[in-house]
Order: sequence, then C-alpha cells, then structure tokens
Amino acid sequence: MSRVLACSTAELPEGEALRLETSPVIALFNVGGEFYAINDRCSHGNASMSEGYLEDDATVECPLHAASFCLKTGKAMCLPATDPIATYPVFVEGDDVYVDIPEEAS
Repeated sequence: MSRVLACSTAELPEGEALRLETSPVIALFNVGGEFYAINDRCSHGNASMSEGYLEDDATVECPLHAASFCLKTGKAMCLPATDPIATYPVFVEGDDVYVDIPEEAS
C-alpha cells in the first residue's frame, strides 16, 4: 500500500467531495464527518464520481447516468450500473486525511 496525504479535514467540509489526481484518480467524500474514498470513474461510463450527488446515507449518484453507489462498499445500488467501484481505506490522523492505494494501482 502507498499512503497518500489527501487533504486536511478542514479542506473537505461535510457533504462535499474532492478529486485526488492520483493513479488511479480517487474521489474522496465527507459524509457526516466520516471520510470515504472510491475510484473516481463510474463503472458504467466515463463520469467523475467526485462531481456526483452525495446522499446522507453514504451513497453517491453518478452525475451522468443516475447510477448510485455505496461509498462504504463500492456496490452498485441501481441500474444502469451493475459493476462495483473500487474503494480505498481512509485514515484520519490528527487533522490530516490519508488514503491507502494498492501498489499495483499506483
């Protein structure tokens, strides 16, 4: 794993998302003070999940196709998406938010 400093907790307000220009590109979300990281690309098409519609139940809706994904598991919650999105471990240390990216993905 490669641990990447994503941002400070103050840089990502509750209910917002941040696109991380890592390899792969990651979408980082703050839902009720909990941070979640998923692959930024929708599994159904070429859409940035960081631009999606974040819900209070820790799901995000694709901005192009209205497919919904669970931020905790990456599971596709409705059509048109059927394939999950990769999720990544997130750690908060002090005021810093880190994401672990598998070595083969970075």
